[in-house]
Amino acid sequence: MSETFNADRLTRLCDFLRRSPTPWHAAGNMAARLEQAGFQRLEEKANWQLTPGKRYYVTRNDSAIIAFQLPVSELTSLRMIGAHTDSPGLHLKPNATQRSAGWLQLGVQVYGGVLLAPWFDRDLGLAGRVHVRHADGRLESVLLNVDQPIAMVPSLAIHLDRDVNSGRALNAQTQMAPVLMQSETATLSELLAQWVSEQHGLNDIEIVDFELSFYDVQPPSLVGVKQQLVASARLDNLLSCFIGLEALLACDGAQGTLLVANDHEEVGSASACGAQGPFLADVLKRINAQVGGREGDKGNEESLIQLIQSSYMISCDNAHALHPNFRDKHDERHGPAINGGPVIKVNASQRYATNSVTGALFRDVCREASVPVQSFVTRADMGCGSTIGPITATELGVPTIDVGIPQWAMHSIRETAGTHDVEHLTRALTLFLNRAVLS
Repeated sequence: MSETFNADRLTRLCDFLRRSPTPWHAAGNMAARLEQAGFQRLEEKANWQLTPGKRYYVTRNDSAIIAFQLPVSELTSLRMIGAHTDSPGLHLKPNATQRSAGWLQLGVQVYGGVLLAPWFDRDLGLAGRVHVRHADGRLESVLLNVDQPIAMVPSLAIHLDRDVNSGRALNAQTQMAPVLMQSETATLSELLAQWVSEQHGLNDIEIVDFELSFYDVQPPSLVGVKQQLVASARLDNLLSCFIGLEALLACDGAQGTLLVANDHEEVGSASACGAQGPFLADVLKRINAQVGGREGDKGNEESLIQLIQSSYMISCDNAHALHPNFRDKHDERHGPAINGGPVIKVNASQRYATNSVTGALFRDVCREASVPVQSFVTRADMGCGSTIGPITATELGVPTIDVGIPQWAMHSIRETAGTHDVEHLTRALTLFLNRAVLS
């Protein structure tokens, strides 16, 4: 394994992770980088005028984003990368204000498969989007990021629960409400109005609605004697969003390329901006209608099917790295090593979309990029998670492979991956986007 890594890329990664506490912030930060690189923003409600050789992006719900590069020549195939912007966490309930023992607390609901125990005794901030009504009746949506330790979920002392280290189920309804301040009168609406005023200069407003979640304000860091690890919240799956964006911005633009970062993967992808929704299909139809197909057969349903079947999708979502303290949780021949290269994820029951055709293509891409590659299969006596890969393949019919960077502590409040693997996967994806021949 190389003892070097791209320090500038890791700096950009840590900055992206720190500034992206929610899917809306992540998509907004990706959009900002795309615009800096010359990508033109499209609006779904407007007519599109696409030009070969140009670069575009579009968002849906402000939390999912698709960016694409059109080739100068005819568009007959796309090299696509997929990821998702959301991560498991604690989201506020609509009527969140509650009090106990003189403390203002906020009621939460669990989003996704959260590892709950690590949320205790953390410095928590609050972020998301807030909808306000102005004095003239106008509604406005604003992003909010209270990046200060305004709350925490305190543990119960071991003296009051002597059996706690023997393992005990946590109750998200009764034990996970963060505490914010000692007060018998303060409300969430008052606090939100204060924070919106401080961050956006908006006064004389009414809080109408919100989608907010807590997050750990501890910043990302490089860990280890030789900084071989990166530790942060939301590596699953902002790490893939970042790497996919790095590859898209680094590719030569000669081929048709596309990056999609859906929302709501952690809760099943069944939404308008999730992988099971029509976002990607809508964009592909509009691309094909204007620039898809060959002369004499452009922009029709036939050329759309041909375009999809001539394309490939690499679904990027992190994989379970072999844990040094829990080696028995892995199949002994399929335990990916951190910094051992990207992982091809395989499941016979189609929880991953990989097949031998797409697997062979990715292995060949890694060979050409001089990148090591690994395989993951869950133990036969354990269940298997899933990704946007099988959903995208099912909805579109596009040949798809599931890959990802190996990581520890998936779905914890703070996750860990390898610094070298960031470079490994970026190189592989960049070569994939540049490749003239896919099959």
